[in-house]
Amino acid sequence: MEPMNKSLISLNNLEIKINNSLETSPETKAELLRLLTTLKSEIATLEHPHAEHVERVIGLAERSMHEAIRQSKDPQVAASALQELAASVAELEVSHPQLVNVVNAISMLLSNIGI
Repeated sequence: MEPMNKSLISLNNLEIKINNSLETSPETKAELLRLLTTLKSEIATLEHPHAEHVERVIGLAERSMHEAIRQSKDPQVAASALQELAASVAELEVSHPQLVNVVNAISMLLSNIGI
């Protein structure tokens, strides 16, 4: 399976988890889902050579969002995921500024809800 297809499947699975989360407010769910849709759109426009790096960013974003909707949150896991996500995104900033903007918005939202 192509890395980009695998990423989109992971994001689709995350979307299901967000929709089914009982611990997340409707407003936060709506914002996470909006950002997830934008992230999928940005990923669809990427070129194949960046697939591996994007795969890492997606995995870190997924890990961060998953931590946000978990019933029992682990602040250390969340902080670690967000730090890794920020570092990985910084490398993409020049070539894919829109993708970076979306991931930064996800990070900011998670930070605002205490993740």
